[in-house]
Amino acid sequence: MFFWFIGTSIVTVRFVFQDPRFDYRLLVVGALLPLVDLLFGRIDVLHTLVCSLLLLAIAMLATLGRRPARALLLGLPIGMLLHLVFDGVWTDTDLFWWPAGGWSFAGVELPEEERGLWNVPLELAGLAILVWVWRSSGLSRPSRRHRFWRSGRLFERPRAL
Repeated sequence: MFFWFIGTSIVTVRFVFQDPRFDYRLLVVGALLPLVDLLFGRIDVLHTLVCSLLLLAIAMLATLGRRPARALLLGLPIGMLLHLVFDGVWTDTDLFWWPAGGWSFAGVELPEEERGLWNVPLELAGLAILVWVWRSSGLSRPSRRHRFWRSGRLFERPRAL
């Protein structure tokens, strides 16, 4: 399951920040990073708030006085935080607030596995969102795709809701 996380993260950042200079490349990486837990078939720190906040703090401290680098790196923790939101991790207190309730992940399931077949409509919704992003950002034109791969920019200027 990844279209859901990519699409919802892009649209959220698009309408919350309304910054045409935002670099969406690391946002997408951050939104997918917690899925690494699926490769191991168990929950781990990537699905916790503390991991995302720690990454945010590291990005902020590592880029003191370097705004362009900060603007680029902030996409990663923002993407991870949005993954937690759109994965519903906040509904599992033990997982979301780890390690406040203890260090063990015993008995905690991956939200992606808990949902089972409900992942299918979410993926379809994510795919529909990405089709909208493709069309509204003009990615059918090679010059726009090249701009995205080079700069991470998707949208020209903010649009009204």
